[in-house]
Amino acid sequence: MSNDLPIRKIIHVDMDAFYASVEQLDNPELRGKPIAVGGGGKRGVISAASYEARKFGVKSAMSGRLAEKLCPDLIFVRTNFDRYKEVSSQIRKIFHDYTDLVEPLSLDEAYLDVTENKIGMPSASIIAQQIRQRIFDETGLTASAGISINKFVAKVASDYNKPNGQKTVNPEDVLQFLEDLDIRKFYGVGKVTAEKMYQKGIFTGKDLKSKSLEYLSEHFGKSGSYYYYIVRGIHNSEVKPNRIRKSLAAERTFSENLSSEIFMLEKLEHIADEVSRRLSKSNVAGKTVTLKIKYSDFTLQTRSKTLPYFISDKAIILETAKSLLYQEKLNNSVRLLGISMSNLNTDTSKKAVSKISVEDKKKTVSVQLKFEF
Repeated sequence: MSNDLPIRKIIHVDMDAFYASVEQLDNPELRGKPIAVGGGGKRGVISAASYEARKFGVKSAMSGRLAEKLCPDLIFVRTNFDRYKEVSSQIRKIFHDYTDLVEPLSLDEAYLDVTENKIGMPSASIIAQQIRQRIFDETGLTASAGISINKFVAKVASDYNKPNGQKTVNPEDVLQFLEDLDIRKFYGVGKVTAEKMYQKGIFTGKDLKSKSLEYLSEHFGKSGSYYYYIVRGIHNSEVKPNRIRKSLAAERTFSENLSSEIFMLEKLEHIADEVSRRLSKSNVAGKTVTLKIKYSDFTLQTRSKTLPYFISDKAIILETAKSLLYQEKLNNSVRLLGISMSNLNTDTSKKAVSKISVEDKKKTVSVQLKFEF
């Protein structure tokens, strides 16, 4: 089995405060100043914050009002996604000079598999350095990178020396690196899960590793097996150049809270129109419609309905969303509505069930640890 194991060199490249950095690049007057992209107006939400703003606690997904309280000198800049896409495309071309195994996660980050690469360089760390230097030389922007044996460890590592740095976790260091890791830094462990883990005495990777597969599955459901394997350095997800989209959504935050379903219908029509347009542009359709409702007290509720056929038509999406809206009484006035489509027809075949055993997975790690990185 040893010759067939997935032995890989993975780089995770993450641009530094991408949207904000592009704005500062294009407007020299903004350089060195605390800026927020988006978030302007009475109910705006911040898309990105410059490092100067982050020092004050300003961060993405924060309301503009709160950000302004934290940083009175904060400068709000409108989003310019056409420009961000332009720069992102420029950066991806650099990636493809090294490998065609590039999996973009968003406009500002991507995984690269450089196990076999176009320049014949055996060192993934050197490739990461070259890529980061080229990004700076060709765009004027900085990037950080994480380098390791799989996507999970590489992504965690890319956050270590931000901004404008990189960290390599060599094969022989992976297990210790994961044992020492704060549980909050495990990709896929959010605030709620972290709190639950704290309650069960799990604070670090070492604590997580002490729990059995049965224990983690019992207390964390399907995610339990994921946690069990990743803390052991086992994450066999390949870098996929053509990621299959699993859902598509649109949402709107309102300038004033809405308290009546009647007023929400007009808003839902615009959102359904946007979802339909995006489905058409991506040439996909879906079966499951989910209505997202964020109340004025910031509590979140979702309501879903799965249809027996694929849809992309605005009228059907809207009618389904309406039925979900009237499904039960609203808990409070509403500040945000969203519609998402999932169960898309991007992959109609069922994924093959992996036959790899626990022992085989352990062998995978042991072989990777012997691999010259």
